[in-house]
Amino acid sequence: MRLAIVTTHPIQYNAPWFRLLAQQQGIEVRVFYTWEASQTLAKYDPGFGRVIEWDIPLLDGYEYTFVKNVSANQGSHHFKGIDNPTLNTEIKQWGAEAVLVFGWAYKSHLACLRYFKGKIPVLFRGDSTLLDETTGLKKILRRLFLKYVYRHVDFAFYVGRNNKQYYLVHGLKDKQLVYLPHAIENERFADAAGEHTAKAKQWKTELGIEDCFVVLFAGKLEPKKNPQYIIKLAEMLTDKKIRFVLVGNGIMEADLKQAAAKDERIIFVGFQNQQNMPVVYRLANVFVLPSTGPGETWGLAINEAMASGLPVIASDKTGGAIDLITDNGIVISPNDVESGAKYIESLLSNSHVHNQQTRKSEMHIQAFSFKIIVDNISSFLRKIESDRKVH
Repeated sequence: MRLAIVTTHPIQYNAPWFRLLAQQQGIEVRVFYTWEASQTLAKYDPGFGRVIEWDIPLLDGYEYTFVKNVSANQGSHHFKGIDNPTLNTEIKQWGAEAVLVFGWAYKSHLACLRYFKGKIPVLFRGDSTLLDETTGLKKILRRLFLKYVYRHVDFAFYVGRNNKQYYLVHGLKDKQLVYLPHAIENERFADAAGEHTAKAKQWKTELGIEDCFVVLFAGKLEPKKNPQYIIKLAEMLTDKKIRFVLVGNGIMEADLKQAAAKDERIIFVGFQNQQNMPVVYRLANVFVLPSTGPGETWGLAINEAMASGLPVIASDKTGGAIDLITDNGIVISPNDVESGAKYIESLLSNSHVHNQQTRKSEMHIQAFSFKIIVDNISSFLRKIESDRKVH
């Protein structure tokens, strides 16, 4: 089975399972990257407000090609930024027997869905939810348009419950949906050798927080991530043992620093690259992702925090919270600072409860792994290959 994968650019959450899938017997994979300029792997990220170049390998272990993009303004931030006139021809010439398209909101990706529908199985991967849906005419028109889009999809890979509901509402049937959970490199964050813990201990000493209870936020300092929630937590939690660490950069950085200026317990450490993130999480005792949206379709930082052994506070506007957080944290509304503060106090006052929550995070995250993604997609591809031979 030859599977063509169409996606905009290499990212750290997909490359590892592309690599694993390419190793499966009976499956041949080629990834067609449609944001041609991204092949340098260094790009300006407006959310962080800086050029980002990931420090982990993203192109090793699988076949790929960067397809010629003719857009005058390349990028995944707008529909016409992904314009690849030769994409469908290249996929066809390669001999693809199925095509998996990531996202429809780009000129070439939508054209790919439409072109291959009825020729070979068209598979789709996205993580949209209904959490940010508005009421009125705009909602009705969007529903009609999305039902049109998904008529060009034979099967969709859903990442969790909120995403599955989104597909069902837009016309796909349960039998067309295959579970492929969002995942991260659990083993890289698990720290079996204790190396990350040792580095974190040294860093905590340098920051002067070695004997403190640390509340962590890691992400872009932008409105949808709601980082001001951490400032409000600090105002409510006056215990001198608590420190509040914000990791990342973004458009809200100056305002947040100004708001936090009078509280020395609030610490900003700036952007940290992927290699250092397992250390970052080990600075903390609890992780907070209080997103308001729109567009927080999953929240992979929760996966990373759980794999690092952290209890989690996340908002109900975070698409993955309903799947990831059971008895290892709490789900709150984005403005519910009081519940977050009470949960933190419960962890601070009872080490047994904190240790229990830590173990539950580590156990629960095992159900969200690259191995499960690859096992599920491999079984599915073999089934459609078998069905094709029968017919």
